[in-house]
Amino acid sequence: MTDDAAITLLIVDDHPVVRDGLRGMFESAPGFTVLAEASNGVEAVSLAGGLDPDVILMDLRMPGGGGVDAIRELARTAARAKVLVLTTYDTDSDTLPAIEAGATGYLLKDAPREELFTAVRAAAQGRTVLSPAVASRLVSAVRAPRSPGNEPLSAREREVLALVAKGTSNREIARELFISEATVKTHLTHLYAKLGVKDRAAAVAAAYDRGILG
Repeated sequence: MTDDAAITLLIVDDHPVVRDGLRGMFESAPGFTVLAEASNGVEAVSLAGGLDPDVILMDLRMPGGGGVDAIRELARTAARAKVLVLTTYDTDSDTLPAIEAGATGYLLKDAPREELFTAVRAAAQGRTVLSPAVASRLVSAVRAPRSPGNEPLSAREREVLALVAKGTSNREIARELFISEATVKTHLTHLYAKLGVKDRAAAVAAAYDRGILG
């Protein structure tokens, strides 16, 4: 930390309004110094290397470089900064990878001002800080660990997957299920994440391997 014991911060978010709001909030409170802002994870890693902040407030989903990849890279380079995730997302697919990558804490953007200040102070000291919603998800994950393929598919995702297994195109799936092609793509994205795969063929293979498709 700096000589005056102020906690130094790097704010990472792709929305300028959010960055401005966070900067104003911390600069108006005693004990914090905002060193810089970054609009994506790649920029954050670069700035962190030169500025050496105490804490990095990291968003997760950002064009040009996501937060989880940035957290992994910071861990790989043994950066001193503690990463406190500050995001609107609290799903397992966001929470667990961020924590596993090395984040010290995970808060949602609707956290009260004082809770955020307390969390940053705790993170600077190396203490883990989790929002109640995230904490409960992590406890559940520890009690019943989920690897890709263990998270259940929804009924609609199973319908889409069954049609994919028959070689049906997105357009044909949309027509058969009376949904839009965009919705089909959304279902595919979700089931790919749940199965831990990246394409249609791998999804079908994984589904047969795990008994999802008979």
